[in-house]
Amino acid sequence: MTTLLLPPTEAPVRPFEDTRARLRALAAGAPRVYAVACVDEEPRRRWWFLGGAERQQRLETLYERALLDTGEPRIAVEQVAAALVHAVVGRVLAPFALEGRVWDPGLDNLWLHQDSDGCIDWAGIADDTLRVLPDDRAAADRRVVVLPCERAMAVWTAHRAATALDTVHAALRRHAPLGHYRFWGIVGRTIVTGAAQLPVLGGASRRTAARRGQVLLDAFVAAGRPVRGLAGLGQPSL
Repeated sequence: MTTLLLPPTEAPVRPFEDTRARLRALAAGAPRVYAVACVDEEPRRRWWFLGGAERQQRLETLYERALLDTGEPRIAVEQVAAALVHAVVGRVLAPFALEGRVWDPGLDNLWLHQDSDGCIDWAGIADDTLRVLPDDRAAADRRVVVLPCERAMAVWTAHRAATALDTVHAALRRHAPLGHYRFWGIVGRTIVTGAAQLPVLGGASRRTAARRGQVLLDAFVAAGRPVRGLAGLGQPSL
């Protein structure tokens, strides 16, 4: 009897890996700009937990380095704030705007990676479970959580991100003035700019990305964060 040898069946790609591969391709030559890592797959060198005890020391180092470069406390603290806002919000906006998917951007899930110069160049997550929409191709996968609509996804994302952003803001204010409106204006600007640029990079619908960006802004506003007050970027620190 002849035995028929079948080729081995390939394991299905994890939804997180599926999304990460596309995000890594958005910025030519800079795959870490929008993608995040699963920290369990990475050596822990240069990684630190945003929700951990070393956070204040790490942020102080980032601020002092920026201050050496700029010589101006206000500019230095805003540079560090912008880098952290991108790590928390700018990155999770990418899969939301382009695919209708998000990971958990909460304080207790985020890790940051610094390059040899001490600058934040990557972000990671401990739990890589994605939240997806009902019509997502991965909706039946047991490794995702299905949310009912874009608004629900935006509300969940905004509330989880706020846990990280509130903590970052409080920590940075210990080093230099960074008012409430000023900080949340940086968050709003990150969302508005990203929603406009991401579909160009990813070849996706500009209308869909713009709508999702607006829904995310609405969710932050509903949570009491003045992200729509972009004029607040010119207001004095409180």
